[in-house]
Amino acid sequence: MPYSPKKPCRYPGCPRLTHNTYCDVHAKQVSSHYNCYQRPKRSRPRYHRGWPRIRQRYLLHHPFCEMCLSQGRYTKATEVHHVLPLEHGGNNDSKNLMALCKPCHSRITAQMDDRWHKTPHRYHY
Repeated sequence: MPYSPKKPCRYPGCPRLTHNTYCDVHAKQVSSHYNCYQRPKRSRPRYHRGWPRIRQRYLLHHPFCEMCLSQGRYTKATEVHHVLPLEHGGNNDSKNLMALCKPCHSRITAQMDDRWHKTPHRYHY
């Protein structure tokens, strides 16, 4: 499938064209600024330098979505989900991680957070 036309980088004054929101030069800079100043304070410690390596290694060993695989479908995993969220005492151990595709991860996250009804999920320890 062909790419859609390139769009201008959204960084102010940047003339580069890109398929993403920001060009390669500014994407890292914007991400760093978000992590330092805009990411919620309670979630900052979870996004340390080691997380991308942990995530990449887990996806390398688990290339298919674990939810889809249990239903007999082979879907490429693109996201890593914490079974017990870090803010509730979970960790980055492989026993607490699940490789998921975007739709499955969105579904699980919405069910856990119950974003539509604003009632917190009760975790059983």
